[in-house]
Amino acid sequence: MKTLAAEIRLAEPRDAPELSAVHDASWRGAYGGLIPHRCLEKMIGRRDAGWWSGAIRSGAAILVVEFAGAPVGYATLGRNRTRAFQAEGEIYELYLQPEYQGLGFGKRLFKSAVDLLQERGLKGLVVWALAENHRAIEFYGRLGGRDIAQGSERFETREVAKVAFVWT
Repeated sequence: MKTLAAEIRLAEPRDAPELSAVHDASWRGAYGGLIPHRCLEKMIGRRDAGWWSGAIRSGAAILVVEFAGAPVGYATLGRNRTRAFQAEGEIYELYLQPEYQGLGFGKRLFKSAVDLLQERGLKGLVVWALAENHRAIEFYGRLGGRDIAQGSERFETREVAKVAFVWT
């Protein structure tokens, strides 16, 4: 009997096409109906395989969760971009293909991202999520994130609230 296991590792240039596909599917699933369609299409279109390849080659911290030999999710992370928070690290993005959500892959990917930030000497963590993305809000709450701030982001004519979660 063959056992399939998920592996979490740093992204490699060969992952670029799959990361583009994961980004496309996960963003459509998470933001369809929240972000105006034309704006969402532009945002997804900018993250083609060439963009991912360039980001990986430039040294961006991108973790991949691989299952059955193919990337099914990713996280991007680095230094916190919001100086007002007492956290040095930030997970910029954490996404899974919709069919892999709710299976524990996201929790493992989050833990690996936290570990990598700590290995790089970054203490504390912040994550932003759109307030209407209820799956993300519940996910970060279950992982112990404290909702400490709100903000907003404009997508064309639509203002969308966002929430900052912090772990110290």
